[in-house]
Amino acid sequence: MEQKHYRKWAYTAAFAASFAAAMPLEAAPAENVAAEPQSQAVVAIPDITAVPVEVVPAPVVTEEEALARQEAEEAKLRAEAERKAAEEAERKAAEEAARKAEEERRAAEAAARAAEEAARRAAEEAAAAKAAEAITTTRGAVPAERWTEMRPDEQSIALRQKALVGQTVVDVVFDGASDATLPLAKTAVLSRAGDVFAEDTVDKDRAAIYDVGLFYDIFPTFEMVPEGVIVTYHLLENPILHSVTIEGNRALKTPELRKLITTPEGEMLNTKVLHDNLQAISDRYHKDGYILVKVNNLDIGRDGNLKVVINEGTLEGYVVKGNTKTKDRVIIREMRMKPGDPFNAKKARRSMQRVYNLGFFDDVNMKLNPGIEQNSVVLEVDVVEKRTGNFTVGAGYSSSDGFIGMVGIGDRNFRGIGDAINLTFEFSGDDTDNHGYTFSYRRPWLDKKETAVTFRLYNRTYRYYDYNSNGDKVEEFMRKYTGGEFTFSRPVSEVSTNYITLRRREDRYIKHYSELDRSTPKYADWRDANFGLTNSLILEHVTDTRDNVFYPMKGNKLSLTADIAGFGGKFKYQKYTLEENYYIKAGHAQVLALRGMYGYGNGTIPEYSQYRIGGQNTIRGYRDEQFRGNHMWLGTVEYRFPVFSKVNGALFTDFGGTWASGWSPSNTYSSVGFGLSINTPVGPIRVDLAHGKQGNRVHFSVGGTF
Repeated sequence: MEQKHYRKWAYTAAFAASFAAAMPLEAAPAENVAAEPQSQAVVAIPDITAVPVEVVPAPVVTEEEALARQEAEEAKLRAEAERKAAEEAERKAAEEAARKAEEERRAAEAAARAAEEAARRAAEEAAAAKAAEAITTTRGAVPAERWTEMRPDEQSIALRQKALVGQTVVDVVFDGASDATLPLAKTAVLSRAGDVFAEDTVDKDRAAIYDVGLFYDIFPTFEMVPEGVIVTYHLLENPILHSVTIEGNRALKTPELRKLITTPEGEMLNTKVLHDNLQAISDRYHKDGYILVKVNNLDIGRDGNLKVVINEGTLEGYVVKGNTKTKDRVIIREMRMKPGDPFNAKKARRSMQRVYNLGFFDDVNMKLNPGIEQNSVVLEVDVVEKRTGNFTVGAGYSSSDGFIGMVGIGDRNFRGIGDAINLTFEFSGDDTDNHGYTFSYRRPWLDKKETAVTFRLYNRTYRYYDYNSNGDKVEEFMRKYTGGEFTFSRPVSEVSTNYITLRRREDRYIKHYSELDRSTPKYADWRDANFGLTNSLILEHVTDTRDNVFYPMKGNKLSLTADIAGFGGKFKYQKYTLEENYYIKAGHAQVLALRGMYGYGNGTIPEYSQYRIGGQNTIRGYRDEQFRGNHMWLGTVEYRFPVFSKVNGALFTDFGGTWASGWSPSNTYSSVGFGLSINTPVGPIRVDLAHGKQGNRVHFSVGGTF
């Protein structure tokens, strides 16, 4: 009965909930409804009391029916669980079967591979045994044509060696060696009867026999006997050398290289000697600077013809970096190698020196980059440019001369093409002081043979101070020279150049200023003997091996000069001059600089064309051009050393003299001193303090000394 009441109240509660869901709105109070605007609709609330409600009684379920239903549900759940368990068991069984099948497949493959490897080894051993048996039955020199057929491969030999480890070596036998080579082979091997066979025994013996150099090929065979193993080395001798062919050489000639192969034709080729010969060829190339050479391609035929193929290493081209003003061609034309030539380190170094000696760069470096072709390089040239142009202005004023001044302009790398140009103009208010101009232009490359030309024009009037050999002023006068010259030059070798100069110059005495007046008629003969037109031909040969023309550390410069005057001019004479500058490196940045000079003149030489010494560039400690004569000698010893960055110091002694006739001087003058050289954008500036017989003197110059 409690269950029935429960179901009845359940249905009643359900009905109430359904009714509440169907009627969600509550009835509003009358005053609230009246307050709403008239336009809004009024919701009518139905009277639920007027709705008839029919109560349906719940079906009656007995206790036995409820239990039956519960048992049916439980049975259904058990059946579903059993089905799922059966499916899981079936899945696991399938997976296990697949795993076992995969393991069986892998095991079958491994067994097949093992069987294949065993069959291969058996075949190799059989082949090695057969070859050994065939060679053993031959017993003697194996003909070269049968060597390949009889020779076992290296893997078969290695397998036999491993199998014989621990056996006793009963005997070591040699096959194929002649009476001349057999003793050498026997001496070379390390194995002896009674030794225990080791895995590397044969390898060491074969290497030792090869080192003899008389055998082309070697292989061992093994014969088992009750006492152990007999090792037989089968030797194939090198052929008799019939000819030698050398290919690929361009830098060095074949006869020169052939001399380095010392084995004579008609004798057995010795590969050890040949190896030494090839090394000698490589060393010969390296000595000349060909550092990329490879001499390792050999072809030695059984017919005795030896072919040596040489790869000298090739320069593919150039790459220039860092230049903004200078044209690439200006740098590349200084290179001593052309693309396609064998690369030479010495020529590359010389090329770097030539580029630096142009004077256009603060620094020059070179780097080798790999080329496209095998054993080829591309040479990269890295430069740091410096200022090559100059502009100078000087001005002043005096009551006697008025406004005076000087303007100079020039460029050592004009328009970046390597030409040099310079113009200097001097002027004064009334033409009583220095005035005039000098102009020069140089083109260093007229053609592929490096022909250079220099053109100079000058028309200059200036005050000249004439001193005697005692340093006393003789006269101060105005002097003028006008004219011009052409200089042509062409190198005859990498370090030697010939020069030829055509000069036309006229010197005039303009005006006397002080001291001895030689403008008077009394000195007409003196003026006539020393002033006038000079036409001359100057021939010069220069050999220059200096490593750096601005601050040389090693090398020398030797010049021979002949100055021949005449050719329609007023004066006829000959001057011959020999000069050598020599540089010895004395430390990391120290150098000992030596200079020797000798000059000999003949004919009527005017006073201002004579040899003149004294001053900054000759004998310091004396006045400029203080000593003059038809003959001259000069010497300098100077020790140069660095002081600071771009500042160098020097200790020096100068000595020399001039004279009128004969071969030796009547008087010699000397001095000692020290100086400083400073590198500036306009060039080196040199200041020297020297002490001579006439006291101390300071000298100043731009451009340095010798």
